[in-house]
Amino acid sequence: MLRRRSASLAAVALAVTALTLSACSDTTEPAPSEAAAVNPDATLTVGLVLEPENLDIRHTSGAALEQLLIDNVYQGLVTRSPDEANEIVGALASDWTVSDDGLTYTFTLEEGVTFHSGAELTADDVVTSFTEVQEDESIQGHGDFAGVESITAADDATIEITLAEPDIDFLFALTGRAGLVFEDGDDTDLNTAANGTGPFLLEDWSQGASVTLVRNDEYWGDPAGVAEIVLQYIPDFTAGVNAALDGSVDVLTAVDPELVGQLEDTGEFTVTVGETTDKATLAFNNLAEPLDDVRVREALRLAIDHDALAEAVGSAQTLYGPVPPLDPGYEDLSDVITFDPNRARELLAEAGEEDLELTLTIPAFYGTTVPTYLVSAFNDVGVTLSVNSVEFTTWLNDVYTNKDYDLSFVLHVEARDFGNWADPEYYFQYDDVRVQELYAQAKATTDQDEASELLAEAARIVSEDHAADWLYLGNTLTALAPGIDGFPVNSINVRLDLSDVTVSE
Repeated sequence: MLRRRSASLAAVALAVTALTLSACSDTTEPAPSEAAAVNPDATLTVGLVLEPENLDIRHTSGAALEQLLIDNVYQGLVTRSPDEANEIVGALASDWTVSDDGLTYTFTLEEGVTFHSGAELTADDVVTSFTEVQEDESIQGHGDFAGVESITAADDATIEITLAEPDIDFLFALTGRAGLVFEDGDDTDLNTAANGTGPFLLEDWSQGASVTLVRNDEYWGDPAGVAEIVLQYIPDFTAGVNAALDGSVDVLTAVDPELVGQLEDTGEFTVTVGETTDKATLAFNNLAEPLDDVRVREALRLAIDHDALAEAVGSAQTLYGPVPPLDPGYEDLSDVITFDPNRARELLAEAGEEDLELTLTIPAFYGTTVPTYLVSAFNDVGVTLSVNSVEFTTWLNDVYTNKDYDLSFVLHVEARDFGNWADPEYYFQYDDVRVQELYAQAKATTDQDEASELLAEAARIVSEDHAADWLYLGNTLTALAPGIDGFPVNSINVRLDLSDVTVSE
């Protein structure tokens, strides 16, 4: 835990906060700390919202695991740059090539990489890890390897992957769970422990409270900037702010925009605004009556004043389709839907649903702003909305797995996840052959511009079919105490690479 310094950074922090909150679509880097000695032995405490239910990133869904483990504990051949818009950069691979026909990927491993167990990384570890993903449907990312024809080790440091047909997203897929590398033959219980190659070791998981990471002194790359990081899970937003104010945490992520002023008023915190791919999705169960009627789905969208809702949420922008600006295929789809309660009532009457009753299932940690707004907006057009606020594990079981819901609301945070709309088995249960064909064509091309055009066409169909509503695009607010540099800014609820963070005293 670092100590607060209250004097000379106050003016800078307030200036940066004012700038970032006045332009939430911009990404603002933390203000540089005053000239002070970096403390390599520091402990940094970070407040997070969502705790994983276990640590098995190979078999368990949820962005909390990626946020905690990818880049910090586990690594793949490639990863995503924290500074650019999801740019692909090397991790365990020192370099790679892709054949002109887009079928063969050749990777060369970095030298001197070891697992936390002390075992040396070899090409065989990569081949085994990827083969398991390819063959085991229970492993997260299995679908990303559907088009893989062969995975071989040319020698101890060279891996070749051959695809049956081009897949323009394959390299990006390797930056996620599918591309993580595990030690061949390792018997670590991944539910409660970890054995990766990253800059931090998993030292302790106090379930319901925190995870402690410590610097990996045998790390093959540049050493982490702090000796220890305590990730403290605080699902209540007010409690999170209070923890920052009393010094229990040094960094608070996912700051509630309505509460950020309490941190500003101290004059101590720098607040950053990060770009994300966080699509606040109001999911419709497209196979459940009466939501299988496009008129009902459109009516619900027409009842929503998206500008007003984004303002109420704070640190948000309007988004009218399934592709966010950071992803290939983005197009402004604000022409598809507008705020028109009268037309909503007409469509509901045409569909014979003038006294419609629906249930919204929402994970409890999202708070009340969105459901309160939706209850009021839908009531105005004659729809009675009941809110079922549940634990996230219950949401995963009831909504995500069993598809037992009318409406649901979650932040879909992953980048380049448009494929969910081309998968009739996904919990949206949206099934459109045109979308599936366009998505397949986009995946098969080796031309990124062509892929983007095809994805944009497919995204427009999804929005015009009112397969869901995209309530807003989220931005992340992060509050940092003085003396902290190098903390990530963008998409930090999906990726939180902490290796470059330093603390000055």
